Amino acid sequence: MQLFKNWTIPKTLPYILIIASIIGLFGAFSLSYDQIKILQNPQYKPICDLNPIVSCGNVMQSKEGDAFGVPNPYIGLAAFGSLITIGFAILAGAKFKRWFWIGLELGSIFGIGFIHWLFFESVYRINALCPYCMSIWVVTIVTFVYVTFYNIDSHNIKISKKCQPIYQYLRKHHLEIVIIWLLVIALLILKHFWYFFGKYI
Repeated sequence: MQLFKNWTIPKTLPYILIIASIIGLFGAFSLSYDQIKILQNPQYKPICDLNPIVSCGNVMQSKEGDAFGVPNPYIGLAAFGSLITIGFAILAGAKFKRWFWIGLELGSIFGIGFIHWLFFESVYRINALCPYCMSIWVVTIVTFVYVTFYNIDSHNIKISKKCQPIYQYLRKHHLEIVIIWLLVIALLILKHFWYFFGKYI
């Protein structure tokens, strides 16, 4: 599948950052709102508490919901707030130093590690799914992939000549990488919760 073969990352990256941040901010804000409502009224049921499996409340009230001593949605608000600012700054013509892009790459790596840990805990420990959280997983993966490609293309991250053919192959199939990554996560979720979702399929 060779979609977007003329697609260029430098021109599109700011739009990816902005769109991903809007989705991420919506998810983080929704979770923050529900968390505040739960603190005000322990009987409050978030709108995404649909059944025993799809239940934001179960995820938010778990110990993993405050991984660093603060509610995870607040981390999301800060992270996606920064990303949307960067996206608009690039559109406005801002140029950033290499150290800035390396910092963004490290932040993206942290984000990708964090959401995969949350995925594991949510699916295999808490046994519940949060739709808002899953939307954040998706945009974090997309952001990581394209920030990394941009950094390699711009030589902010240097790779050896031996790795160039592998990178060019991955770069050519960027869309497939994202789709397969997300499909693997979806299939793992479906496999684990098949006992529940299987009766609807």
